[in-house]
Amino acid sequence: MLNVNICNVELKNPVIAASGTFGFGEEYSALFDVGILGGICTKGLTLNKKEGNKGIRLHETRAGLINSIGLQNPGIEYFIEHELPKMKNMNTAIIANLGGGTVEEYIEGAKKLSCSEVDMIELNISCPNVKSGGIAFGIKSETAYKVVSKVKEYCKKPLIVKLSPNAEDIIDMAIKCCEAGADALSLVNTFKSLAIDIYKKKPVFDNVFAGLSGPCIKPIALRMVYEVCGIVDVPVIGIGGISSYKDAIEFIMAGATAIQVGTANFINPMICVEIIEGIKSFMEEQGIKDIKEIRGIARR
Repeated sequence: MLNVNICNVELKNPVIAASGTFGFGEEYSALFDVGILGGICTKGLTLNKKEGNKGIRLHETRAGLINSIGLQNPGIEYFIEHELPKMKNMNTAIIANLGGGTVEEYIEGAKKLSCSEVDMIELNISCPNVKSGGIAFGIKSETAYKVVSKVKEYCKKPLIVKLSPNAEDIIDMAIKCCEAGADALSLVNTFKSLAIDIYKKKPVFDNVFAGLSGPCIKPIALRMVYEVCGIVDVPVIGIGGISSYKDAIEFIMAGATAIQVGTANFINPMICVEIIEGIKSFMEEQGIKDIKEIRGIARR
């Protein structure tokens, strides 16, 4: 059995396409039946349409990818009216990734998404907090507590809080978000990083710093998931450089209920399918009948 349950939402399997790497699913539906996925996490959505950052947005490294997209998206109302109906026909769980620049934006976004047919909301608290002088919501536990508790008041869907690896203390951050009402956690988002163009003699990105993802972050992300799974009693979704079924199983053995695949989608658009099939084959080979048998087994 590959099915898993997150906050009373049943997923066919633990493999979810990560936000920002799978669009709204339509782009990949020409390649395979996306209905085989456990779920799709939408492109980051904000209350109003965003054009995203200017300049270079993607920079490849030897073992990963640095991005500075800037939450480009069509806005929540457009998503609900035009993209969500198509996603509902894909027959998989839909997780709306919610971004924002202020607490008020997060609240209004959560209200609108709560009235839609999405299955869950993933609160992205790694966006710049313009009202706090650029400090990210996801860096300080106290700030994260405030935004999560406020959003929780208005959110009528299961609320997943996506944690930043740049948090001052990832364990305290996880505890505070659960105390604020998070129904589940997902981690980790990208790592703050830098690339310099030696010929132009300046940073590659207009914003100087950007987010690093891909295989290079997997061991660190796995460590954080392992640590967080040991101190919270809500479902945890593991994210960070997962590019094979073996990576996925490591995160599940660390305690994750499900996993998200991100950067690997850009390298191999069929990777989610291959991971699902790989997990199935591994379970048959190892005599595992239910994936729950190995959840957190590396912790025992």
